[in-house]
Amino acid sequence: MSKTAAPASGVLPGTAAADANANRWKALVFIALAQLMVVLDATIVNIALPSAQTDLGISDGNRQWVVTAYALAFGGLLLFGGRIADLWGRKRAFVLGLTGFAAASALGGAATTGAMMFGARALQGAFGALLAPAALSLLAVMFTDAKERAKAFGIYGAIAGGGGAVGLILGGFLTEYLNWRWTFFVNIPFAVVAAAGAYFVIREPAGARNRSPLDIPGVVLSTLGLVALVYGFTRAESAGWGDALTVSMFVASAVLLVTFVLVESKVRAPLLPLRVVTERNRGGVYLSLGLAIIGMFGLFLFLTYYLQIVKGYSPVKTGFAFLPMIAGMITGSTQIGTRLMTRVPARLLMGPGFLAAAAGMLLLTQLEVGTSYAALLLPAMLLLGLGMGTAFMPAMSLATQGVQPRDAGVASAMVNTSQQVGGAIGTALLNTIASSATASYIKDHIAAAGAAKPQQQLVQVQGLVHGYTNAIWFAVGILALAAVIALTFVNAGRPGSTTVTGSATGVGEGGSESESIEDAVPVPVIAH
Repeated sequence: MSKTAAPASGVLPGTAAADANANRWKALVFIALAQLMVVLDATIVNIALPSAQTDLGISDGNRQWVVTAYALAFGGLLLFGGRIADLWGRKRAFVLGLTGFAAASALGGAATTGAMMFGARALQGAFGALLAPAALSLLAVMFTDAKERAKAFGIYGAIAGGGGAVGLILGGFLTEYLNWRWTFFVNIPFAVVAAAGAYFVIREPAGARNRSPLDIPGVVLSTLGLVALVYGFTRAESAGWGDALTVSMFVASAVLLVTFVLVESKVRAPLLPLRVVTERNRGGVYLSLGLAIIGMFGLFLFLTYYLQIVKGYSPVKTGFAFLPMIAGMITGSTQIGTRLMTRVPARLLMGPGFLAAAAGMLLLTQLEVGTSYAALLLPAMLLLGLGMGTAFMPAMSLATQGVQPRDAGVASAMVNTSQQVGGAIGTALLNTIASSATASYIKDHIAAAGAAKPQQQLVQVQGLVHGYTNAIWFAVGILALAAVIALTFVNAGRPGSTTVTGSATGVGEGGSESESIEDAVPVPVIAH
């Protein structure tokens, strides 16, 4: 039996609540623009790194900090950023995050030393950790109608998936034809337009804030635990898995995160209410999404190297080579996912989507030095894009569906955390596998090549490709595991098929009264 409850804010449907959502489609434009900026930044700077390293005199040993400083700040502060969005209001956090990101980008573009660059990247990561969960949670609280939610998350999912490849194209153009500094400066107009638009257009629904006191022990434990975890994987890539500091980081991370869970189970107003992650569907989404990101990093990492080092593509041509994947992601998100999201259960989109991506990755295990782009790479990228676009969209929606509105920021932060941690694991794990396989291949074949330099170079290139394909096999398995988890754990009905909002009584459409924690408003149960 279904029961409709009054909104938590006490506002009747069709009055102020409707006014708050009146500009939601305009708001989506600025939210999507901000998301594009954050995703672009993850890849655009990588293209510019060699030029920036030369200009600023950054050593080979320290260049990793251009990427690592951003990853540590972003990954470590996401939960805190999500909680701040719930506390301050998502619109305020969103605009502040954009403003800070623009300022940090200006600092990075104007950098005159390596230290200045590292600091700018850390600031970008910190403000990104405030911006990203605020953007996703704004969508969660503004789009409650099933069909509208499907369209909104389809657009968001396409940008989240394809923006990285767009970053490769834009980064290549800016680096080749202007200057590496423009890979930072380009963020400023994005941020200014998105912040100004959001300030005037977004009307956040009333009563959706979580004004409980900030859980300081939770903030410290989660931040330090996530920073140690991300740094451990980042260091493993360069120093090896047996390095003393690498092992220490993993041990410290395990201790800190276990302590964090124990603290969160006891405090009155936790930073991460455990109900957000222990609910079966959301837990399945976070886990399968994190695994899928690990697998996807195999694609970006190795195909970028393959196209530039083995095939001799320029940065711009490499970026354009990823266009079929972008097209596939857009099609998967906005056409397949959006059309089916309100008709079939989420697991029947996520599972097959991850399997299609695994099939595309499987094609890439056949890479050779002389492989044709049109015959192998093109269909593989299309399959990967279609699969990930189809899977990502319902995953993004389900990750925030059914949570109490005042927990939306933290639930959104968990989506981003699974992606950040997955990216760090993917980069370190797959790169280590590839490097080991390459070294083994060269050792076994270099003697047979003789003393002639061309033959030795050919063996080295063949060794690189052998390493890539070995790592891609692991990525295939990881994506298949993500599909199994999605099909097994995610048992919710159609994402967005029921409008689920927080209520004074804790009863949602298709659900029953949920567990109340102290004075927090209960979380409605997702209809199964």
